[in-house]
Amino acid sequence: MKSVLIGIAGGTGSGKSTFTQRLKQHFADHLTVIYHDNYYHRQDHLSLEERRLINYDHPDSLETALLVEHLRLLRQGKSVEAPLYDFSIHNRADETVTLPPTAVIIVEGILVLQDKDLRESFDLKIYVQADADERILRRVNRDISERGRSLDDIVRQYLDSVKPMHNLYVEPTKALADIVINSAYNGPAFDLLKTKIESIIRQDCAVQEERD
Repeated sequence: MKSVLIGIAGGTGSGKSTFTQRLKQHFADHLTVIYHDNYYHRQDHLSLEERRLINYDHPDSLETALLVEHLRLLRQGKSVEAPLYDFSIHNRADETVTLPPTAVIIVEGILVLQDKDLRESFDLKIYVQADADERILRRVNRDISERGRSLDDIVRQYLDSVKPMHNLYVEPTKALADIVINSAYNGPAFDLLKTKIESIIRQDCAVQEERD
């Protein structure tokens, strides 16, 4: 049985990561999560100051073609060596992470529904939305506590790239989603997707038992 691919998109701070993590915690090793952010281009040729100025909310900042290829290999039942991104240095880490093929694979990121080839890889497309003021507050809290950013740097990046790129590239993809969720803690939406994934995993287990 081929892996079922689910794309979860939404603006920065919308709650898509929280929703994704709730699913991962529930299904554990039956479900693989891939973060689009880990596919930011390697920028070894640039200084740290130059890397800080890159517009990371533009689709061109991501090596999406590599992600599409990795999804193709995973669907063929092959493991892949996925990149890892170090936000403290604005560059890819030297190490990679081995991702095994599982019954369900979730790809999460603000732009996962923007690229046509990536979007068409998904069996189910989800968009998580939240008010703009909630999103920026969550981003500030995350960038300070988890990524060591200064408030001035966060504000500059939000005004220069995050907000305009959201309006231009992220928000329009809501219309391309199969399901729009208004909160990471939307109980009925979580239960609906959980039931869907449980059905997929049961089918996969049944196929594996027949092969054994």
